[in-house]
Amino acid sequence: MVRTVLIVDDSESVRHSVERVLRDHQVADVFLTARDGREACALLTRHTVTLVFCDPAAAGFDEFELLRLKGGQTKLEGVPVILLATEEDTRATLRALRAGADDYLTKPFHDEELVARARVHLRLRELQDELRDKSTLLETLNRTDGLTGLLNRRSLVEVLGAEFAKCTRYRAPLSLVMVDLDRFKKVNDTFGHPVGDAVLKTVARVIRAELRACDAAARFGGEEFALLLPQTDRAGAIVAAERCRTALEAARVPTSASAVSVTASFGVATWPHPQVARLDDLVSQADQALYRAKSEGRNRVVAL
Repeated sequence: MVRTVLIVDDSESVRHSVERVLRDHQVADVFLTARDGREACALLTRHTVTLVFCDPAAAGFDEFELLRLKGGQTKLEGVPVILLATEEDTRATLRALRAGADDYLTKPFHDEELVARARVHLRLRELQDELRDKSTLLETLNRTDGLTGLLNRRSLVEVLGAEFAKCTRYRAPLSLVMVDLDRFKKVNDTFGHPVGDAVLKTVARVIRAELRACDAAARFGGEEFALLLPQTDRAGAIVAAERCRTALEAARVPTSASAVSVTASFGVATWPHPQVARLDDLVSQADQALYRAKSEGRNRVVAL
């Protein structure tokens, strides 16, 4: 990560001194300087800053613009602000700390203390970033299927519930398509589970490529998938399902012996429908349609 430090002070000598000390100790990679809050705010909107040193009494720093900017933009969230204050700046320093500053140094400062404070806050920032990244990864893992990268069953149920409530409220159509791979057990028995996994990944990739950005796809379990199609009536859902079916039929998964092909059966259910009053009814209708697709010969789309 490139470490960028912004130094805000109305004294050119202070700005140069802070930059020189931090540069000599290799605390940061890039240094930006500003004379006042106006210049600082302009730089903060154009650059990704890792740490800020600023004089709370800098000319033009009315009402601590920089701290308000820090709190109001996601890009600046978590950026440490260390005040460079004089003993006479006590009132301004306290006001800045209450506004969101993280620490302060009293001018004239000791070089060693300046470097130590900078390194501590940079390390804290790195730890916060690592924690946020791990939290995001954990959330992704909790919501997606580890093999295919599609939504998992729990996530689909949540999304389906929210979409069903929205569509019934605004009287907009909603379609659910259940998908089951045909004779998938034979693929595993013949070629082994690694090839079976490769087939499942290919299915997920093909399905994603055929759907719109607003649609959702999930691995419902084993070789079963589900497609959620908002703002899609029965005719539109049949078209989308047929497009996926055709693409899957044409897909090939290479193996050491030969390429493996797979087909799938699709069951389509749509709201509004006389027999769909609740969310459970929509799922039940899609399951019934899928069962019919299987019993009528597989590799086809059936809509109730």
